[in-house]
Amino acid sequence: MAYKFPSAAWLDALKEKLNSDEKYARIAKNWEGDIMFHIEPGGGLTEPIKLYIDLWHGTCREVFEVGAAQEDKINPAYILSAPYDNFQRILDNQLDPMQAMITRKLRVKGSMSYMMRNVPVVLDFVRCAQEIDSEYL
Repeated sequence: MAYKFPSAAWLDALKEKLNSDEKYARIAKNWEGDIMFHIEPGGGLTEPIKLYIDLWHGTCREVFEVGAAQEDKINPAYILSAPYDNFQRILDNQLDPMQAMITRKLRVKGSMSYMMRNVPVVLDFVRCAQEIDSEYL
């Protein structure tokens, strides 16, 4: 079954994938940090959308779409921002996530040094996201 990206169903599928993937659990066992994806308009997306993902020691504890009322109450360790097209290209394995960060096609707010020390965790998170059967706008 394909999940529309971005959507609550896609986020739930990502949470399930992360929590059932033994490789991710092993690689991310020391990761501490929640993430918010700020997906900017592009492609079929006409309004920005924000997705929250709480990652802690190889487990995905919570996921949800961030509403306007919640935005001021959330202070994630990382905010990753990019146009919809760039997120889609990363999920389709057409854009390397680390290259996207370096070239600012994917902007990172948060400790870039922590992220760079944890490249295997970042890449395995992306692998899990890429393995979700995704349908795009």
